[in-house]
Amino acid sequence: MAGSEVKADLWINEYITPWDIYSHGVTNVLAYQKTAYQEMYIVETGAYGKGLVLDGKWQSCTGDEFIYHEVLVQPAMIAHQHPRAALVLGGGEGATIRELLRWKTIEKVMMIDIDGEVVTACKEHLPEMHQGAFDDPRVELVIADALKVLDTTTKTWDIIISDLSDPIEEGPSFALFTKEYFAKLKRVLNPGGYVVIQAGPVSAPEIKYHARLINTLKTVFNNVAPMSTITSAYGAPWGFALCSDEPIDTLPDVETVDRMIANKTTNNFRFIDGSSHLGVMQTPVYIKKAIASETTVYTLEAPPKFFGMGVATEY
Repeated sequence: MAGSEVKADLWINEYITPWDIYSHGVTNVLAYQKTAYQEMYIVETGAYGKGLVLDGKWQSCTGDEFIYHEVLVQPAMIAHQHPRAALVLGGGEGATIRELLRWKTIEKVMMIDIDGEVVTACKEHLPEMHQGAFDDPRVELVIADALKVLDTTTKTWDIIISDLSDPIEEGPSFALFTKEYFAKLKRVLNPGGYVVIQAGPVSAPEIKYHARLINTLKTVFNNVAPMSTITSAYGAPWGFALCSDEPIDTLPDVETVDRMIANKTTNNFRFIDGSSHLGVMQTPVYIKKAIASETTVYTLEAPPKFFGMGVATEY
């Protein structure tokens, strides 16, 4: 193209739909490994900084991960107001636990990830994301299958964050987006607690997956609030679900939220404040209609399998 200059020789091409690809130009590969569960790249890109890629799908990057992780974590914390114990499923980069630790009320965070090799690589190569969170004495890291831990634990939590890689058939987490899994989360949730799920893209061509996850969650929790935000590094806006048996305030007072953030957190947020929190709680009409018309419930016998994967290509 006239006037354009392509500066990368290696590209991570993620297949968004059967007809769409999002490509990130890679300037350096910091780590590569085929673990027992998935294929991992940690790369440096020209536009978005360092990024984690699992099974060819972009997980997060230093350039804009704060948007994803603040929206994943902070609405639940704000809704609860005084969370003390939190559980994270997945979250290998450590950015999710970083966000939980911003709250002065937090006394204990357990993080469960099935792939210790990915966590080790993230500790080494992505300090910008975890910011030392793994070393915080409030954090307990458990390398294990989340389903097995949930079946045996006697601990309970105020906040549960399910920050798992997308449920592609080739990956390790597609069974963790099902009714049975969500019921296990509810069993270990304290009264008045909140669960958050990363609930896939909410672009118009892909909205059915998000709608089906919301519909599945509604079979387990009394209240489910869809959330979404811009996530440009993914090539699509992203959806989340805030779940509880408690009422969920989808029209929070902006000034009240700002005071809570000032008083109860270490602050320094780059995305969340009272007005942006109010914004992510609003559901666009096309998402509401998709959810209202959906009847599919994901189960272990019929789990979701998102479109994937991706590939690294040299030019």
